[in-house]
Amino acid sequence: MQISKIFCTFANLLDKSFPADDQIVYFFMSVHTQNTRLTTTKIRQMKRDGEKITMLTSYDFTLARLVDEAGVDILLVGDSASNIVCGNQYTLPITLDEMIFLTKGVVRAACRALVICDMPFGSYQVNDDEAVHNAIRILKESGADGVKLEGGQEIADAIRRMVQAGVPVCGHLGLTPQSVNQFGGYGLRAKEEAEAEKLLADAKALDEAGCFCIVLEKIPAALAKRVTEQVSCPTIGIGAGNGTDGQVLVLHDMLGLNQGFKPKFLRHFAHLAEEVNKAVNGYVAAVKDESFPSAEESY
Repeated sequence: MQISKIFCTFANLLDKSFPADDQIVYFFMSVHTQNTRLTTTKIRQMKRDGEKITMLTSYDFTLARLVDEAGVDILLVGDSASNIVCGNQYTLPITLDEMIFLTKGVVRAACRALVICDMPFGSYQVNDDEAVHNAIRILKESGADGVKLEGGQEIADAIRRMVQAGVPVCGHLGLTPQSVNQFGGYGLRAKEEAEAEKLLADAKALDEAGCFCIVLEKIPAALAKRVTEQVSCPTIGIGAGNGTDGQVLVLHDMLGLNQGFKPKFLRHFAHLAEEVNKAVNGYVAAVKDESFPSAEESY
C-alpha cells in the first residue's frame, strides 16, 4: 500500500477513535492533507503543463472513496444531488444544509482529489454579503476545498470577495441548471453570436475575479475552445467538446446507473444498472429458496 494511503487510512481511523482535539489526529491529518490532496495551485499548473483535468460528481463516502482511489483529480459534490440522491426533477430544491451534509462524507473519503461543493440555488443570489457568508460556512462546516456557483458578470463581485476571503471558487457557464426555469429547458446554450460573445465576456470576468477553474456546460465545441484559449484558469467541459482543459460527468450517468438518460455528450463507461438488477434478483431468489444464508454463512 502506498504511504499516502496508509497515512490517509490511519488518519480516518484516528478521527473516529479519538477526541477531535487530540494532537495525534491533527498530526496525521496534517501529513495526509499536505502530501496527498491536490490543490487549486496544482489544478492551475495542470493547464499550463497541458495535462487534462478529470472531475466527477460524488455524493457519498463509499463511492467517493472508490473514485478518489481511481485517480480522479476533482470530486464535485454537485447540486445534481437534488436529482440523483433526492429524486427531485430539478436541482433547485436542495438546501445549503443538505449540501454541507453530503460534502462531509465526500471529504472524509478523499485522500487525493480536490473536493468542491456546489452552492445551491438561493445561497448566493440574494446579495454579496450572504453569498460570502454561505461560501465560508461551506468550507468551515464541510471541509471542502472550494465552492462552485453558476453565473457570469453579475456574480463576479461576489466571487472576488469570496476569493479575497480565502474561498477557492469554480465558476459555471453555459447551461446552468439552476436557471432552468429562465431558459425553459436544458438545450444547447450560446448557439447565437450575441450569447456566445456574452459567455466569452462572462468567462473573462470570472477569470479576472479569481476563479481557479470554470465549468463550461453544453455549449458549441468551437466556443469552448475559444474560451479556453482566452482565460488563464482551466476550463472543465461537459458537453463542450474536447478543446477544454478537462472534463466532468455525473458519476451515476457515466456508470450507467441512470437508465433512460443518454444525451449526446454522455458516454457510459459501465452499465451498472444491469449488474445491480442482476445481483438483487439473485439475492431475492436465494432468500426465497432458502439457499441464503448457507451453513457456511451461519454462526
